Amino acid sequence: MSIRLYSYWRSSAAYRVRIALNLKGIPYETVSVSLAPGVSEHRKDEYRKINPQMLVPFLQDGEIGIAQSMAILEYLEETYPETQLLPGNEPLRSHVRAFCNLIACDIHPLNNLRVQKYIRTQLGADEKAGKDWYTHWIHEGFRAAEQLAGNGSHVFGDDPTLADTLLVPQMYNARRFGVPLDDFPRLVRSVDACNALSAFKKAAPELQPDAA
Repeated sequence: MSIRLYSYWRSSAAYRVRIALNLKGIPYETVSVSLAPGVSEHRKDEYRKINPQMLVPFLQDGEIGIAQSMAILEYLEETYPETQLLPGNEPLRSHVRAFCNLIACDIHPLNNLRVQKYIRTQLGADEKAGKDWYTHWIHEGFRAAEQLAGNGSHVFGDDPTLADTLLVPQMYNARRFGVPLDDFPRLVRSVDACNALSAFKKAAPELQPDAA
C-alpha cells in the first residue's frame, strides 16, 4: 500500500478525501494527526516537517506529497482515472468544480476549527454568537448550492461526483451544529442518497480509527 492519508476524524477536508479514495477503490493507510485542543499533533515538529502548513489532510503517494484537499482530489482524479468523479463534458465539469469551490472556499474557511476558536478567544463570542456565526455562513452558502444542484439523486445527476464529496462533510457539520436545513431539500436529498453508499459510510467520522 503506497498511499498514506494524514487525517483527523473530524476534519471536513480529510473527510472529503476519504470519500474520494473509497469511491475510486484506492486502498490507503490512515495516519492519525490529532487536532484536538491540548494535543495539537499537527503543530509538532514531526508533522511540520511533513506539512509546513500544519493542517490535514496530507496525502503521500510514493514519493509524492500533497497538501490541501482540493489539490489532493484533483491529483487523484488525474492519477487514478478509472472511476471518474469529474464529468467528462462541459459545462457540467466546470459546474462541479464551481460547486466544490463554493464549499471549499466560501463556506468551510469561515467555519473551521481555527476560525471558531479565534472568534471565541480573541473576539469574545459566546456560545450563541458562535452558533449564529456558523449558521449564517452555512445558510449563505447553501442557498446558492441549492440553486446549483440538479434534480437527480446526487448533486449533479444520479452518480456521485466531486461535488458530493464536498457536500457530505459540510452537511455533516451543519447537522452536528443543529443548523436548520428545511430550505435545502435538494442538498438534503443528495446527502441522504450518498450516505446510503458504502464509500460514504466507510468515510464517516465515527468510523475512523482515531474517532473520540
